[in-house]
Amino acid sequence: MLKSYIAFDIETTGLNPLEDEILEIGALKVREGRVAERFMEFIRPTLSVPPAITALTGITDEMVAGARSRRQVVADFLDFCGDDILIGHNVSFDYSFMKCSAAADGLPFEKMGIDTLKIAQKVHRDLESKSLGSLCDYYHIENRSAHRAYHDALATAKLYQTLAHYFETDEPKLFKPVQLTYKIRKPQPATQKQLALLENLVRKKRIKPDWDTRTLTKSEASRIIDKLLKG
Repeated sequence: MLKSYIAFDIETTGLNPLEDEILEIGALKVREGRVAERFMEFIRPTLSVPPAITALTGITDEMVAGARSRRQVVADFLDFCGDDILIGHNVSFDYSFMKCSAAADGLPFEKMGIDTLKIAQKVHRDLESKSLGSLCDYYHIENRSAHRAYHDALATAKLYQTLAHYFETDEPKLFKPVQLTYKIRKPQPATQKQLALLENLVRKKRIKPDWDTRTLTKSEASRIIDKLLKG
């Protein structure tokens, strides 16, 4: 099994990396099988934390209100990663958000990775659920704060070591790092309906817009509209 790697996890406002935001990044840098460094930080979102996400993670608007911006936190996380191999549970999900967030600020993020979910899907076909929580229960791995980024990253590292202990000898290919990929789709421009609604809201609320309608994307317009409707 790898002795040096980074296990990481993120919490987000939703499931779409092009429209939703990262709320929290948690990671641990492993060296010779031991935790050498930790990364735990919130990111201040542009919109309120959805109630469903608060119910799942416990993360509230108050907890992220004083956090740094995405640009600052993601840049620091990329420095933390260096050239390490990433390990995650359903790592493609976390990678897609990190890739989009990095690209939004012109930062490269190309990584090799290992997915403990894909390993579990091969070696535990008998288990009904291969979620991180279910696998931790199966292997008696303690996770005191499930659905919080650092604690899930730590649980993932323990799960990786456990799976490697039992299965790597017989299934070596499952444990080899692969190139992580995510193709970022070109953002769609804001629709005429969105622009008309924005114009109406600006007039009604008597505010000065700080966006350019010529370059506004569909997802950006949606976030601004939601914010104005709630404000």
